[in-house]
Amino acid sequence: MWSTHHRKTAVLGWLLFVVLAAGIGGATGMVEMSDAENGAGDSARAEQILQDAGLAKPAGELVMVSAIAPGDWKEAAGALADAVRDTGEVRDLAAPVPSEDGRDALITFAMRGDARTAPDRVQPVLDAVAAVAKDHRDVEIHQFGEASAGKWLGDLLADDFRRAEFTAVPLALGILLVAFGAAVAALLPVGLALTACLAAFGLLSLASHQLHLFQTTYSVMFLMGFAVGVDYCLFYLRRERDERAAGRDAETALRIAAATSGRAVLVSGLTVMVAMGGMFLSGLLLFKGFALATIIVVFIAMLGSVTVLPALLSLLGDRVDAGRVPLLNRRARRTGQGSGRIVGRVLGPVLARPRLFAVAATVLLLGLAAPALGMKTETLGLEKQFGSDSQLSVAHRTITGSFPGGPAPALVVVRAADITAPDIGRALAGFENVTVHRDRDIAEIEVPLPDGTAGLTELREKRLPAAFDGTGAEAYVTGETAGSVDFNDQLRRGIVPVFAFITAVTFLLMLFCFRSYVIAVTSIALNLLSVAASYGVMTAVFQHGWGASLIGSEGVGAIEAWMPLFVLVVLFGLSMDYHVFVVSRIREARGAGLDNRGAIETGIRRTAGAVTGAAAIMVAVFAVFGTLSMQDMQQMGVGLAVAVLLDATVVRMVLLPSVMLLLGERNWRTPRGLSRLPSLEGDEPDPRADATPVTRPV
Repeated sequence: MWSTHHRKTAVLGWLLFVVLAAGIGGATGMVEMSDAENGAGDSARAEQILQDAGLAKPAGELVMVSAIAPGDWKEAAGALADAVRDTGEVRDLAAPVPSEDGRDALITFAMRGDARTAPDRVQPVLDAVAAVAKDHRDVEIHQFGEASAGKWLGDLLADDFRRAEFTAVPLALGILLVAFGAAVAALLPVGLALTACLAAFGLLSLASHQLHLFQTTYSVMFLMGFAVGVDYCLFYLRRERDERAAGRDAETALRIAAATSGRAVLVSGLTVMVAMGGMFLSGLLLFKGFALATIIVVFIAMLGSVTVLPALLSLLGDRVDAGRVPLLNRRARRTGQGSGRIVGRVLGPVLARPRLFAVAATVLLLGLAAPALGMKTETLGLEKQFGSDSQLSVAHRTITGSFPGGPAPALVVVRAADITAPDIGRALAGFENVTVHRDRDIAEIEVPLPDGTAGLTELREKRLPAAFDGTGAEAYVTGETAGSVDFNDQLRRGIVPVFAFITAVTFLLMLFCFRSYVIAVTSIALNLLSVAASYGVMTAVFQHGWGASLIGSEGVGAIEAWMPLFVLVVLFGLSMDYHVFVVSRIREARGAGLDNRGAIETGIRRTAGAVTGAAAIMVAVFAVFGTLSMQDMQQMGVGLAVAVLLDATVVRMVLLPSVMLLLGERNWRTPRGLSRLPSLEGDEPDPRADATPVTRPV
């Protein structure tokens, strides 16, 4: 109400906040996490030791020259080596190494300077390689390495992010135009969501100087912020329009919208933020960054939907219906006023035979979840992230095909008070490929891992303890295999406290909101079914490749390691949007004097339009991310889109009403002593708000 009475202050204050946050954040820039910060366990400790000592490995590059006849690569290889050397950006340039058949040659070198900034400095090297390839068309040249892949990845992410913005925004506008039938009403949620994302980008950049971020965090923030921001505004705006259509004056309509949809937005937003806060218990900086980004953008979107949105609605008045599209406007009126014929046709049989539909919906969701029993997770390499036909994957596959190296060797980092001590020297003598940095009291040992993880386990549990126990030295293992194993181990340990936290918090929030432990427990159970179904679909599509070609992807044999935990937390939060909105309307009808069945039917019918529109927007935005280039973005987009679609249809329209009808009056029983607990509910809206609508021109 303060916003509606101080409209200019609320609107100008919001714009000032967005401009300041975006401007200051853009000026400071984002700080990305290092390899040591992104890791876990012993591998992260080893990387940190090397980083602190200034011994971090430079960004390595591989360039392969292929010819038809053996030895025909020599001229091109010589020109390539000279061109790369002349850039002044490389070091440790090695002589060409021929393949077994003599048709290929491999040139290796490293980028000068910090490996983290190498992608920003590799362009002259890429230009030099491209120039040689242009001058020697009789050979093929492929390049793969940390710097070139990082550069390619950065450019691709920027292009993907722009494509996601340019696709998601028009899609959302189109859906809102269908939902409201008026251009201004459709533009309001999109405008608020975009400004919320803009402000959140700035605040996140500031926060990244204290909590370093992963490179895809901004994409995750936009994905969550835009979808949630539009949904929150849609819920609020839909209720305000319903009340205006019922003949109420503008102030009364806004008051009722604030007491109902506004409160539902606050509860669901709080639930999302608290659920995302559970990721801080994962022990991984990656998830802490995701959690911080989502909390910031959801808080700003929630704040805008209950402050500047009411101010704008009060300022616009009936002009919120400006820019009407007659055909769409008539459809929007029918959806807003009525129950919706499709929803009515579905809901009637569900309420007539609740037990049958509850079992059928549960079986369907469990059937979709079944493939998740065989889910495998791993940290996907760059060659798997971009598909088998991408330039990066082709280069990696071609180079490793001609120069197979097997699993990357492990790197043992040994730190001691005196690395030259005799007992440590004897321990190091038992290994090959040892590099001792006497001035830093650190030694590096490269150990081949022909048996992969089995060899890593033997190295950590047998060889290193046998060699260094009693010497006073610390020995940690890092490398590609060790880093992946440690990351997955930390995920397995972290998922238990994260899951316990979000289930407990969800239960308490639902308990305080609805004063019913039955509703709290059923909300958790329904969320788990949605998450399980999403896991199953992701596993089927991206691990086994079932139907992956339909979305322009392919099966890669595994799910990205961080995906299951991320999807679990996000879906637990997002499912509360629909659950709180629908159950609040059911409780509102119950408070107006209807019996359990009547309240369920009324609540679901009257929220059908808003839930359908909100779900359509979320599914559309998430599906856009499912079409991006990176495999982890595809998995996240498809997993979230499928879960939201199932949640808004099977769960909210079939499973929720059937379960609530079967539970009967137990839904609304407040246990003894619970009434004294704090509540997230406000005063019930006037029951007359659901009276017969008063006809007025629309």
